[in-house]
Amino acid sequence: MLIAMQQRLIAWAPVLLLALTAFVFVSTEFVPVGLLAALGQSFNMSAVAIGPMLTVYAAVVALASLPAVLLFARFERKQLLLGLMSVFIISHGICVWAPTYEILLTGRTGIALTHALFWAIAPALVVRLAPDGQGAKALSIFATGCVLALVLGIPLGRVIGQLVGWRSIFAIIGLLTLAMMLLLWRGLPNLPATHGGSWRSLPSIARNKALLWLYLLTMTLVTAHYSVYTYLEPLLQEHFGYSANITTMILLIFGAAGLIGSGLFSRYQGKYAQQLLIIAIAILGCCMAMLPFVASNIGLLLPLCILWGTGMMLMCLSLQSKALKLAPEATDVAMAIYSGLFNVGIGSGALLGSIIAAHYGVIQNGNWAALLIVLALMPLFFLLRARRAALAVH
Repeated sequence: MLIAMQQRLIAWAPVLLLALTAFVFVSTEFVPVGLLAALGQSFNMSAVAIGPMLTVYAAVVALASLPAVLLFARFERKQLLLGLMSVFIISHGICVWAPTYEILLTGRTGIALTHALFWAIAPALVVRLAPDGQGAKALSIFATGCVLALVLGIPLGRVIGQLVGWRSIFAIIGLLTLAMMLLLWRGLPNLPATHGGSWRSLPSIARNKALLWLYLLTMTLVTAHYSVYTYLEPLLQEHFGYSANITTMILLIFGAAGLIGSGLFSRYQGKYAQQLLIIAIAILGCCMAMLPFVASNIGLLLPLCILWGTGMMLMCLSLQSKALKLAPEATDVAMAIYSGLFNVGIGSGALLGSIIAAHYGVIQNGNWAALLIVLALMPLFFLLRARRAALAVH
């Protein structure tokens, strides 16, 4: 039994290492959210003035994803991954040193560039490195790394930053990445670039109706989610009067619920892929619609957040899995576009949410998001129809 467990661990080691790397990447993306005030104090700026650093990060990821993948399309994947992690570490070193806000922004831009390439190639690598027939489980493990970063990475980063300063966070992340890099150097096999695609893949992707509808569906759903999630803190604290500690607990519960969604995806994706996506979208829409009515009752709000977090992770994994399957000959290019549009959805959701909150009050964000999810049924319908048509041809 011990030998069997050891063999299983060895077989899954590359996937686990990439999941740990995802943990680091997600942590560094969002950790400044809890440190805006401390960052502002270091550079004699307000938290609001520091805020655009987050927008710049998302914009760089959205704009750089496709060009980065096309530029490095033929590079051997292990060396490419180690190379981008080297740039990631150097960029964190710049953030640790940064004497001015402009230099800090330069370091964050370097991190965002590596983020763009990592998220374009990593999902396909995870599926490729998984034991035969275990692609869905591998994606689920990879997603668990992301969820743990949201649950543990961000709160821990906030606590450590408050205790010993925000620069220490970037230093710790850089050191963790160096450790991951050494483990990946030893643990990953050489991975020639196969089915990554190139600029010649773009016309075929443009003709792939199912994939185009998937992109539109992704942008619509992500926009809806982040138009509410981004402003959950002011909704709970300013409108409903919850304390900061209660709000933190609710956000942690929401993040932890993603583990449930990841587990469901791993178990049922093989047999019920289409049903899982439809259920996830239905859960998301219902949670958005119910949020304004149940948020005043903590006994109803907590289960709703568990359901919402489960549905969101299930939706993300289902969409990502479909994107990988719909472009088998150009997976990296397809995932680069997917990753870029996902970030567009994050930015669009934050912008839409701010407009709704300013004009109608933050209490209305959930209602508008639910309407947007109803509109998402159109690209969902055409995606499923295009997928059926493609399967009928083959």
